[in-house]
Amino acid sequence: MLKVLFVCIHNSARSQMAEAFFNQYAQAGDSAESAGIEPGKLNAYVVRAMGEKGFDISGNETKGVFNLYKEGRTYSHIITVCDAEAAQRCPIFPGISRIIMWSFPDPSTFVGSDEEIMEQVRGVRDTIEAKVQAFIANPLAENTL
Repeated sequence: MLKVLFVCIHNSARSQMAEAFFNQYAQAGDSAESAGIEPGKLNAYVVRAMGEKGFDISGNETKGVFNLYKEGRTYSHIITVCDAEAAQRCPIFPGISRIIMWSFPDPSTFVGSDEEIMEQVRGVRDTIEAKVQAFIANPLAENTL
């Protein structure tokens, strides 16, 4: 059984998308949560981009990874979706079998017109979706720390 925690900086974009995709495509009994190192606010562009694919994440709250740690939560996999430097700030959860690092661009850094930003967010969204689907299909294929 896979129990995955997706972690990024603010839990406002990349980890929220990964959680939604995982929980949609995962096998029965598998589940995912997401959290941030420094929880922020949901990214409005990400909410819109996910809505385009039929996912309503507008009511999601951002969560702090250290709060989940203090609650004693356990996971089979921790997957960081931010850069390596930020990923190193994630606590080590007891009982973790695998820690995986995926690096995706941060939608909060995108600039341009509304449509230009949306195009960049869609690219990240679609890349995360494909990566999550590949992971679900073969979770042992990923490189781990």
